[in-house]
Amino acid sequence: MRRLLIMAAALAAAPAGASPRTETAVLAGGCFWGVEAVFEHVKGVRSVVSGYAGGSAADASYAKVSSERTGHAVAVRIVYDPAQVGYADLLRIYFTIAHDPTQLNRQGPDKGPSYRSAIFPANAAQRQAARTMIGQLGASSKRPIVTKLETGAFFPAEAYHQDFMKKNPRHSYILAHDVPKVAALKRTYPKWWRD
Repeated sequence: MRRLLIMAAALAAAPAGASPRTETAVLAGGCFWGVEAVFEHVKGVRSVVSGYAGGSAADASYAKVSSERTGHAVAVRIVYDPAQVGYADLLRIYFTIAHDPTQLNRQGPDKGPSYRSAIFPANAAQRQAARTMIGQLGASSKRPIVTKLETGAFFPAEAYHQDFMKKNPRHSYILAHDVPKVAALKRTYPKWWRD
């Protein structure tokens, strides 16, 4: 009974309409600049951090990861409110907007295993949801889905990589590869779009 009272008090203290919890998703799909920019425009996403998933903390730097010898994937960590956007919704955006799950060890002009398509599930439910979606995509795709389910910690990238598109909206890479993704999110999923 005491526990219920504590929980009720905590919920009453929360702002109206606020969710009492958040969840985390870690997704790798090529250069993190564009993946980060896409998910920063998704309703219910609280924060997106560019970084490296898998490998060790000692090797988690752009210089080391881009050497293709550390085992990391260039990735993003997404903190989201599951009351506003579900994990399956994030995966749908990941697979249809943020990257191409049929490209093996590359995305667009970026090549190498660090640019692979990979999901780092935080728990069994995320693992099952990702496995199910990969299976569904594979059944309907003309090309094989190469996205792998992996394990490993997430390490934030250097400060200059964070919010790269916001800070550098006229950068040639951003204009060529990432602005079209953000536009596709707004056009394809208006119910999840936010400015």
